[in-house]
Amino acid sequence: MSVVVLQPLCLRKLTESPVARETPRSLLAIPDKKIEKCLCEGDSEPFWFHLSSLIPTLLHLLLSFATPATVESSEVLHCVAHLSFREQLLCEASTVLKYVQEDSCQRGIYGKLVCTDFKIAFLGDDESALDNDETQFKNKVIGENDITLHCVDQIYGVFDEKKKTLFGQLKKYPEKLIIHCKDLRVFHFCLRYTKEEEVKRIVSGIIHHTQAPKLLKRLFLFSYATASQNNTATDPRSHTVMFDTLKDWCWELERTKGNMKYKAVSVNEGYRVCERLPAYFVVPTPLPEEDVPRFQGHGIPIWCWSCHNGCALLKMSALPKEQDDGVLQIQKSFLDGIYKTIHRPPYEIVKTEDLSSNFLSLQDIQTAYSKFKQLFLIDNSTEFWDTDIKWFSLLESSSWLDVIRRCLKKAIEITECLEAQNMNVLLLEENASDLCCLISSLVQVMMDPHCRTRVGFQSLIQKEWIMGGHCFLDRCNHLRQSDKEEVPVFLLFLDCVWQLVHQHPLAFEFTETYLTVLSDSLYIPIFSTFFFNSPHQKDTNLGTESQDTQSKPLNLLTVWDWSVQFEPKAQTLLKNPLYVEKPKLEKGQRKGMRFKHQRQLSLPLTQSKSSPKRGFFREETDHLIKNLLGKRISKLINSSDELQDNFREFYDSWHSKPTDYHGLLLPHIEGPEIKVWAQRYLRWIPEAQILGGGRVATVSKLLEMMEEVQSLQEKIDKRHHSQEAPQAEAPSLLRTSARLSSLFPFALLQRHSSKPVLPTSGWKALGDEEDLAKREDESVDLGDV
Repeated sequence: MSVVVLQPLCLRKLTESPVARETPRSLLAIPDKKIEKCLCEGDSEPFWFHLSSLIPTLLHLLLSFATPATVESSEVLHCVAHLSFREQLLCEASTVLKYVQEDSCQRGIYGKLVCTDFKIAFLGDDESALDNDETQFKNKVIGENDITLHCVDQIYGVFDEKKKTLFGQLKKYPEKLIIHCKDLRVFHFCLRYTKEEEVKRIVSGIIHHTQAPKLLKRLFLFSYATASQNNTATDPRSHTVMFDTLKDWCWELERTKGNMKYKAVSVNEGYRVCERLPAYFVVPTPLPEEDVPRFQGHGIPIWCWSCHNGCALLKMSALPKEQDDGVLQIQKSFLDGIYKTIHRPPYEIVKTEDLSSNFLSLQDIQTAYSKFKQLFLIDNSTEFWDTDIKWFSLLESSSWLDVIRRCLKKAIEITECLEAQNMNVLLLEENASDLCCLISSLVQVMMDPHCRTRVGFQSLIQKEWIMGGHCFLDRCNHLRQSDKEEVPVFLLFLDCVWQLVHQHPLAFEFTETYLTVLSDSLYIPIFSTFFFNSPHQKDTNLGTESQDTQSKPLNLLTVWDWSVQFEPKAQTLLKNPLYVEKPKLEKGQRKGMRFKHQRQLSLPLTQSKSSPKRGFFREETDHLIKNLLGKRISKLINSSDELQDNFREFYDSWHSKPTDYHGLLLPHIEGPEIKVWAQRYLRWIPEAQILGGGRVATVSKLLEMMEEVQSLQEKIDKRHHSQEAPQAEAPSLLRTSARLSSLFPFALLQRHSSKPVLPTSGWKALGDEEDLAKREDESVDLGDV
């Protein structure tokens, strides 16, 4: 049954509206007595109306009524904000106290705790107090007190002041409910004043609908798609390349000048060859298309990206491990043919990089993040200050920053092979859908300035992650079927990109806020982007592959339409106002660049003729075959010492020169340079804020200078009687307050902590207050300062 929440004033305005006067009362499904009670007696309680099939009609009426011409207040819009297509009420509880994250969690607000098939929502009594000018960065889909079911990480109950994990059927129900979210929010709900039957329903309902295994077709994603088939959403295709057509791949080949050596193929159209691969992809031009189906796409070098010097980044999934000698011989001869294809001119030397055996494992990533996230899931202020004194030791023991450093280092090593050594790089992995996606994406962000624009970055994710077959459904554990498969590989990628954004902010068109809301979008089940394991799984379940012409395929939103989540004013915070686009070259300059590009391409061809004499190709292909067949192998062809020397020389040489923000971009990977992504991980902790400090303070000052320069430019234009050029509006939210939080815009409403800098556990080591008072002041020699 669907639910609509109507506040009394909203209901009164709805019944008095011109639309409602022309609509039969039965169509609205609102009982007359309820309306009379609201209008005559002034009932202050919200009304819940259960509708089975009239939700689209009522929503249409509400949206039609809630226009600036007919509504001056926001009550109707507030009502629509709690309404989703086909959202079903599962359970609810009244008189629930939501605690404020302060000492001992003793203060809060009363309201109603609701669980639907989409989210857990707390409807407080004072939500209207949040509607002010300083809270313009709001998510239109998920409110401040909303938790999507997929965002719930762990659920705890408090029994006699003892905290226990909740799962399965409960014999005893808790007096407090604590919910840890995957976006690191922590919610505390007191159930002492709630009726016992309601406590049982709400606790059991939340545990079941967030922890129990689910079927894919039962996700809210499909309910939303069914209800919104007739709605037209903004098509992101005019901006982001989706790579679901052959034309998109041909465009990318032409953009990177890779069409001279590689071709887009449609051999997997309709997923006839392999359900793991996309319908269209790119392979070396000499590769016969009949070789692709032999091992269902395994052992085929698939193109990722081409460098300006003609070298390319490739990826390959390993062949299945076989024990039969006959099958092994067939696989070896097949790989030998692949070797001859990718080593003959005009292809350069190929270096294989086995990510399955010589790099991080998925288990390493999972273990590191499990320890790391515990640093930010703080229940109250006392716990924060007690752990503060050993925070850096806990951070180091988690190894999360070391995982980030290793990923960036590996990407720099591959960049050095492509850029300095003019070598192709072939990434190897079991299914080429986890670490291959991570490393290939990082390399492109470092080497291709187009991937540092917002459209280019979104297209990169579509190409390498969505079409690359990253198992978002399993890695995010959306179905709750296997905790072992839940590995935050995509979040690790965003954290690595944040390191680059933090170190080189002028090189990126998007901001860290963009990366933060993108990570949050992983758990919003109205977007199809991050809720499937492969393009085949998506197309099959949405009906695009169906032969039935009568049934219309479901049309889901993509996360790249940011207007679904944010108002235009809030979207300005996703764009970097300090980013400067690359100046366009004139025709004469373009010809010169093209001639230089062709001259660079001839260098590797000269090397490739003499390299077989050194035996390099034969050794490298043996190494490749052993990797793919799952045999034990020796070290890489190049010794580790030589690799380290080349890497260090390349790394130091780049950092010794001025940075070209539209060229190659390398991060600093020394110990103190890898930092914690504070905006994402610390944004819900008030004690971690710095009012009027942090990078946001610097950016706001720069924006003031930009506005002053623009104002002067406008005055000059007026003197010359020229038309005013449209100026890019700086984020107004950055200019509304001189004391913004360092974790802006997420921590805007949080109160600054009044706790001392020294944690409570540190006071005990210093002794009692009387002892402190008796101590003499220590003398400090300032020297020449």
